[in-house]
Amino acid sequence: MVRSRRGFALLEMITVVLIIGILVSVALPSFLRAREASRLRTCAANMKQIAGAIETWAMTTKQPASAPVSSFPSLATLAEDGYLKAHLTCPSGGTYSYTGGDLTNYDVSCNIHGTLANAMGSL
Repeated sequence: MVRSRRGFALLEMITVVLIIGILVSVALPSFLRAREASRLRTCAANMKQIAGAIETWAMTTKQPASAPVSSFPSLATLAEDGYLKAHLTCPSGGTYSYTGGDLTNYDVSCNIHGTLANAMGSL
């Protein structure tokens, strides 16, 4: 009696699912690392734009070099006044702030990725 086979056996299906599972478990961590690296690059680019907007604001409004960080405008004000194209947000959900003493010694920082210098060093 000749018996014809139709479809796949259960063992074959389990083997295929197992192989796909192993491939996904190997590839997923690298995809997650690449996504976080992309977010870090975007955040660093945003911090560079904010720093450039602050410099432009300082030159336009003729701020002295000793202007304290507390006198810097908010991000919303920089966007409203045209120094930034839009209100920038961190892609990881962080918030930006200014740290330092005055125009000659300040840094833009993100509460998730750290300061601009740290973010650039991580790339």
